[in-house]
Amino acid sequence: MTNELDSRRSERRRKDRSPRLLPRRSWDYEAVAARWPGDHLLSCRNISFVSCYAYSPHAPGPVCAASRVLCEKIKAMDAAWVAHCVGVVSRESLRCRELSELFGMRRAVLVPVPGSARTTNAPWPALILAQALKEVGLGARVWIGLRRVSLVRKSATAPARERPTVRQHYESFGVDPSSGVPCRLVLVDDVITKGRTLLAAAARLQSALPHSDIRAFALIRTVGLSRQLAHVLEVSEGVVRWAGGDARREP
Repeated sequence: MTNELDSRRSERRRKDRSPRLLPRRSWDYEAVAARWPGDHLLSCRNISFVSCYAYSPHAPGPVCAASRVLCEKIKAMDAAWVAHCVGVVSRESLRCRELSELFGMRRAVLVPVPGSARTTNAPWPALILAQALKEVGLGARVWIGLRRVSLVRKSATAPARERPTVRQHYESFGVDPSSGVPCRLVLVDDVITKGRTLLAAAARLQSALPHSDIRAFALIRTVGLSRQLAHVLEVSEGVVRWAGGDARREP
């Protein structure tokens, strides 16, 4: 009788350990990675960035309201506002370590991040910003080597769950061949929110230019939806990481 009980207990233990009895995961990470290696083997798994201004989309108060006006003007490529903001960036770079190191004693090549539409000869906010930065000496030249080869949905007007993923951004970018491969690249964008676009852009560039040092500058950094701002001018250094299947921005 004792041997029979021991046998039954052993059988139950074997069944408990059987992987067939474990709950199945809602998705298979290995399978997803096999279909798109970029999800698992991104050539660039993090990108450091510096931003100059803070923007609060919804918080009340005069400072937050001013940040929204700033963001609207930059998105609209208002020449006077772009010139003013770039002048502030130039002055701040003389006293802020983060900015002076980013632009690398003016040796950096500025790469404007394309908008959501396919890249054409028409200007877009990041290109206007990069050209203005170069004009004040922050960067050796502007290189339009990163291009949007297919349309993605515009994040600013899309519901949160329908905004383009890192994968979609990555696959929509292309890198033009370059006669002289830049060794120090600074991606330039007007606004950083979650950081998916910047991370995908950096990964696409790194895959084409594996020996280049790639960093990023975003003029405006979106803060928490309800966070109150003390100042609109708020130089900040951060990083966007690939974590948990998505981009994670800190801070």
